[in-house]
Amino acid sequence: MQNNSSGILAVPFRKGTQLSLSSAIKQYISTKYDQHPDMFRQDLDVIEALRRDAVNVREAHPSGVRKLQAYAAQLVWIGAKFPIDIGADFTWYPSLGYNIERPVVHNNLQFERANIVYNLAALYSQLAISSNRNDADGLKTAANYFNHAAGVLTWLKNEIIPELRTTPPDDMDEHTLESLIQLQLAQSQECFWMRAVMDRYKDASIAKLAARVSDLYNLAGEAAMHSEAISSSWIHHMSAKHHHFAAAAQYRAACECLERRKYGEEVARLRDAVACVTEGLKESRGGYLSRIVVEDLNSLKRRVEDHLQRAEHDNDMIYLNPVTPKSELRILERANMAIPRTPAQVSSPLEYIGDKGEFGPALFTKLVPYSVHLAVSIYEERRDRMVNQNIIGELEVLNERMYEILSSLNLPGSIQAFEKPLGLPGALVQHAEEIRQADAINRLQRSFADIDKLRAADMAVFEEGSELLRAEEEEDNRLRMKFGTDRWTRPEGRNEPTQGAKLWKQVTEAEGWFANSASSDGVVREKFYSAEPTIAILAGPDRAIMDFVPSSRRTEIPETLKPAIGRLRSIYNDAMRLESRRRRKTEALREKARDDDIKSNILAEAARLERNQTVATAIVPAHFEDFFDRRLDSLYEPDLEMVQKEDAEQEKLLSDLIRANREFESQKKMAGDKGNREREQALQKLENAYYKYKELTSNVEVGRKFYNDLSRIVGNFRDSARTFATERRREAHMLEDELNMPPLNNLSLSQRDHVQQQVPTSSRNGASNYQHPTQPQVQAEASYHGSQSAAAPPRRQVQSPAEAHIQAWAPASETVAPQPQQPRANPVQHIWNQEMPLKFSNPSSSSSVSPAPPHSNKPPSGTWDPNSGIRFG
Repeated sequence: MQNNSSGILAVPFRKGTQLSLSSAIKQYISTKYDQHPDMFRQDLDVIEALRRDAVNVREAHPSGVRKLQAYAAQLVWIGAKFPIDIGADFTWYPSLGYNIERPVVHNNLQFERANIVYNLAALYSQLAISSNRNDADGLKTAANYFNHAAGVLTWLKNEIIPELRTTPPDDMDEHTLESLIQLQLAQSQECFWMRAVMDRYKDASIAKLAARVSDLYNLAGEAAMHSEAISSSWIHHMSAKHHHFAAAAQYRAACECLERRKYGEEVARLRDAVACVTEGLKESRGGYLSRIVVEDLNSLKRRVEDHLQRAEHDNDMIYLNPVTPKSELRILERANMAIPRTPAQVSSPLEYIGDKGEFGPALFTKLVPYSVHLAVSIYEERRDRMVNQNIIGELEVLNERMYEILSSLNLPGSIQAFEKPLGLPGALVQHAEEIRQADAINRLQRSFADIDKLRAADMAVFEEGSELLRAEEEEDNRLRMKFGTDRWTRPEGRNEPTQGAKLWKQVTEAEGWFANSASSDGVVREKFYSAEPTIAILAGPDRAIMDFVPSSRRTEIPETLKPAIGRLRSIYNDAMRLESRRRRKTEALREKARDDDIKSNILAEAARLERNQTVATAIVPAHFEDFFDRRLDSLYEPDLEMVQKEDAEQEKLLSDLIRANREFESQKKMAGDKGNREREQALQKLENAYYKYKELTSNVEVGRKFYNDLSRIVGNFRDSARTFATERRREAHMLEDELNMPPLNNLSLSQRDHVQQQVPTSSRNGASNYQHPTQPQVQAEASYHGSQSAAAPPRRQVQSPAEAHIQAWAPASETVAPQPQQPRANPVQHIWNQEMPLKFSNPSSSSSVSPAPPHSNKPPSGTWDPNSGIRFG
């Protein structure tokens, strides 16, 4: 959008379509929360009205500022209560570029917020244009609006776009936003310059302001060259303004030199000003510039040329000061007045939400925030990991170590063989009954089957998500091969920074999890297969167990063994009581973890954070870290200390057990081991089978929990992969459609061919003032007799560096008529008009007249060509 009456640019509005956001929120509450949507009927009506008012802001009126700010602030607030992909397809049309009729659709709350904030910047920009800039107050208001527009765009670029989680549209990418920011600052600085001129500030001050205006327009143009959305007309406008204010700065600096009687420097700066304004006028070729901009350039050129003629005459005739070389001209100082100003309603929106806040009360306050749901999940995961790994897992490790030592000592089989030489020991009968009651073998086999089903289901979900990523990758590679890497420039899915790289990393991690779990499952099954025959004996009738255990030929215990057996039995019983106590503690700990409901407490903590304004932004799970630590420490720190005490107690008990068993073995050798070896080995084998069953039961429970937890992880992965693949496919189709469109340069070439066919006819008919499109110039100076090309370049380079050295715009060998630079548009610049002076060939006056270009080898046709100009001599 260009204001032709003022010669400045305003950011156009992005157009959004109507959408029932309240319906999407209502649907999400009903499916994801344990609260009824009707509880929030009023809040749903408010958010719907806020969006309707904000989307309909299409005119430059101050009332639109509050509408956009209020809706953007509530989006920040509800962003803490709902996920970014809430289920609403927000549709917006670009405001800049060549595809403004093609909508961009994202299921993304941040995308909606980005569009609203963008329109807020556009509104500030258009309010600046609509301000009355004919007086000092109006200029101050306009400059303030431009500064606010730049500040809002800066906030959008630095704070919102990085959180978008998707590729931003072309008119919101980094280069486009940077160009718009610098453009708003340039126009704000221009308002300060206009006020300085209006208030008749000193020439030195005006020169500093104008030099900074030139710099800012130059920065805007350089960023625009890297944007796919900034049009050629805008780039030409920025370049023309850049040269215009460079010339204005040099003109004011020359006026200051006149006051200080630096006549040689005055002439040098005026010559440089003429060169600058001439460069600016070249941007008008092709009709890219508005009428007011061209008139300003021509007016400035006439004034500067008049002053230059007077200054050269006075210096040549009176002062005789040497003209300062351009390389020795002092670089003009800059006075920067334009600063990006982000309104507090944009940078700190939550401070304006409340019962007495500017934007009204917060919405959905009774709804459990989405961040709280995430925090609850994080706490439960952390709690389960602490309980199962750091406490129960450590207790099971202690039990396994104790079982290994008992098995290595042949306990309790060695003492049972002496205590019960005939029949079955009571402890073994209890273990056998436990095995039978549990239906041990069938239970383990059913557990293995359940684990296989869980693993297969998890693998299917994971493969579905992986296949979506692979299909997207194949399609992307196919299109990249079709169009080439020069045209198909978007990153590969594996390298996409927002989601792609994360998802492909999850693929690698999940493949490792499945491989490790398959190995662990195999180890557990091998353990079961090796123990299954003995477990089957324990699960059978007592007669089968008695047949497996031979009777001892010794029916009485030798008197010398009774004290050793008594001490060993006592310590062994202590070990069994320790194991039984741990089992009860484990069950109590699991029950304690199941009853650990943190929802009410975490809601109170969230309310405290909001009430005390402990956090300056929306609440996120990271804000509850201290709360998690305090709660876990208060509930489970005693259990962690209990594990350490259990470890110390077991070490002492096992040490006593080994010592007592050594004494028992010594006494047994002295008494003679007759007929007890076979019974002792059989009893120990059955006891080991019982312990193995307990270990397998624990293993399958761990496996079942692992695959249940993995099911949630791969489910989230599949959903994320589906969303990512859908978004990438949509982007690919849009980019493919764009690349399949006829190239603009082809259109220009066809137009050029048509124009070239018309040139001779129009020349013969006297229509020599027809403005041809331009093309890049290959040589430094084109032939006067060469044919003019009609292809219009979509873009052209802007002067660099960012802070231009305004003392050297023209080449060193010219003063008034600079040579065109490469690459540069080549308009029909050699057609004589009434404003051009007649140039006479004079080899000795090369400093003031450009050398004549070489004639082409084309023989004269006998008919005068207007393109050849009028040459004398």
